[in-house]
This record gives sequence, structure tokens and C-alpha cells, in this order.
Amino acid sequence: MKKDINTVEVGSLSKRDTIISIFIIGLLFFIFGFVSWVNAILIPYFKIACELTNFQSYLVAFAFYISYFVMSVPSSYLLKSVGFKKGMMVGFWTMAIGAFIFIPAAYTRTYEIFLIGLFSIGAGLAILQTAANPYITVLGPKERAAQRISIMGICNKGAGILAPLLFAAVILKSTDSELFKQIPLMSPEERNVVLNELIRRVILPYTVVGAILVGLGLFVYYSPLPEINTEHESQEVAENNSGKTSIFQFPHLILGAIAIFLHVGTQVIAIDTIIGYAGSMHIQLMEAKVFPSYTLAATITGYCIGIVCIPRFFSQITALRACTLMGTVFTLLILFSKGDITVFGHTADISIWFVVLLGLANSLIWAGIWPLALEGLGRFTKLGASIMIMGLCGNAIMPLLYGHFADLYDLRQAYWVLLPCYLFLVFYAVKGYRVRKWSI
Repeated sequence: MKKDINTVEVGSLSKRDTIISIFIIGLLFFIFGFVSWVNAILIPYFKIACELTNFQSYLVAFAFYISYFVMSVPSSYLLKSVGFKKGMMVGFWTMAIGAFIFIPAAYTRTYEIFLIGLFSIGAGLAILQTAANPYITVLGPKERAAQRISIMGICNKGAGILAPLLFAAVILKSTDSELFKQIPLMSPEERNVVLNELIRRVILPYTVVGAILVGLGLFVYYSPLPEINTEHESQEVAENNSGKTSIFQFPHLILGAIAIFLHVGTQVIAIDTIIGYAGSMHIQLMEAKVFPSYTLAATITGYCIGIVCIPRFFSQITALRACTLMGTVFTLLILFSKGDITVFGHTADISIWFVVLLGLANSLIWAGIWPLALEGLGRFTKLGASIMIMGLCGNAIMPLLYGHFADLYDLRQAYWVLLPCYLFLVFYAVKGYRVRKWSI
């Protein structure tokens, strides 16, 4: 990216400009969350309306997040060519195209076209995430990066709490619980009519979402958000990177991308599978729809702890280690704890509440990994960020693994896929982030 009069060096922004920039990026993270976490209700909804297996229903997450793997590196070159703001506008408009694709998909009740729309939305988000994550990471002192990312996380997960509830309020009716019970008993002709009506309920909300995304692209382009020059390197960083020609010469980055892959996989499993897991306990969709919001509320609680306590009471690396250990313990409790309890008016097996608590365990992992993985990259920062964003395809792969094992065994035993993920995250938090040279 060529430096122009609107490009500023990292650290040269005034306090006012920094606050404005954080506010605008916070808005972006709100949009990320709203569009991403609505998948938690889309998965069971499409499973009913398009008559899918568990594995097929989790192709929603696969189509959405595999676009991160495909688009992350091209996104870095796009941002390098046109800058952050134009790149973000392109990202919003790509998402808008995906939202509008839902219209013909709903009219034909064609699941494959829905998946194309989800891929397009994910591709736009990949561009936005490639821009926004390194932006907020370098927008201030690195020891407070986890604090800033926690603020972004509140925006993201706050939207995630609202998205399934708002979307469910728009597309679901109070009589749908009885309808869902009757669908398997209907004749093929009657069932076809009912399912067509059901799937076409997504047309209006996604038309509105598409129009909003077009407007947001224009808003970001004309906003006072400054371009930040990430090509500049301090003398120390320049000396350390003088002989490096490839992004793969930064082991802490590559291991960080693997950690992100596994972390986001555990996060999306905790949120997108909990409605189905509640269903295995005979909790109907109209009641179960709130469980993703409980998980996200636990995540926001963790973010608030991070904002208040980092770095005042403990460092971001300490928070990362604590969260990865909690994730390991909660996974074992999901697998082995049993017994019905009543919480918030829901009577369910106690294990589902440890799925909810995974939200707390996951809260500060993302914020802990990013600054560690991007440290010392200098001119490789944009490309490094794109490699990290590639890790978001864990959201695509991990739910499919869960769905496969859920079909093969059962919904509880499928949570075994989480255990090796958290063990690797513990390794990265303890040792992996310090590796600077590959060795056998």
C-alpha cells in the first residue's frame, strides 16, 4: 500500500483519534458478531426446513467459514493494494451479495444456493477480519492489546446474543413447536408446502441485512478512520527480520494460526451445537434457542474481567493460560458429569451448563493469541494477519467433525473433539508462543 496524506504511523494517533478509531472498529466487530452467530439458529432451522442430517446441517458453518481459508491471503494483497478503508468497503459489499443470494435460495428451497450465499458472506467477513484484527492489535500499547480486543469481543458477542434471539423472533412463530412435531407425520405434498413457507421466512430479514451492509460499506469508506502504516519497522524489528523472506520463518505465527484454528473451532462448537444438544434432552427449539445466548453471555463476562484486570492485576499471557486450562477441565466435565438440574427455568443435564461455561473459557484466548503471534512481524504484519485469519476455517472443519461423531455415536460423545484442541492451546500458551526457530 502506498503511503498517502491519510496514512499515519502506528503510535502517532492522538487520544481522540484513537478513541474514534476504536469506536468504528467496535461497530465492525458488532456486525461480525451479528452475521456470524446467527448461524446458531440457522443450523437447526435449515435442518428442519431442508430435511438434513446433523452432518449436512453443519455445512452451514463449513460454507461460511471455509471462505476464510480461501480469501484470507487474497485479502492481505487487496488491503496492501487499496488500504484498510477501501478494503473494508469491498468486504461489506461482498457480504451484501451473499445476503441477497438468500432470496433465490429461499424461493427454490435449494440448500446448495444457501451455502453459496453463506460462502459469499464469509468471504466478505474474511476481508473485514483481515483488516480489523491487526488494526485493533497495533492501535495502542501492545501490553494492552488483549484489553482492546476484549472490548471488540464484547461488541462481537453482544451482537451474537442478539442475533439468534432477534432472528428467531422474526422467522419463528409461537405455534412452530407444534408444527415441527407434525412435519414428519405429513404427506409428501403437504410437507413440501409447509417447508416452502417455512424457508421463505428468511427472505425479508436477509434483504434488510443486505441493504444495511451496502450502507455500512459507504459509511466506513467516508468515515474518519485513519489508514495505519503497518509496513514501518523499528530498528530492532528490522534487524531481526533482515534475513527473512517468508512468512513461514516465524514459527510463533504459524503455531499461533494453528491455535486460532483450534480455538475458533471450540468456540463455534460450544455455540452452534448447544441447541442440538439441548434437543437431545427433549428441550424444544422454542426453548433451546436461548442457550447460545447463555454461552455468549459467559464469554462477555470473561471479556469484562479482561478489560478490568489486564494488565492491572494479571498479564494477558496469564489470562490465556488460565482460559486454556479451564477449557480442558470443562470439556472433561461435559463428557463425564451427569444429573438433571434446573437453572434459569430450564431442566436439563448438568453437562449442558459446562458447554455454556466454555464461553467463559474461550473469552480471552483470542485476545491472548493475536498479540503474541503478530509480535515482531514488522512488514510481514498484513500477511501474518491473513495467515491468522486462515485459521478461522477451524469454524468450518470442527463442527463437521462434531456432526460426524454425533451421527456416529451421540451428541455428548462428539464433544471429545474438543479435548485435543484445548491441550494444544495449553501448549501454545505455555511454550509455543516463544518459539522463534524451527527445530526437531
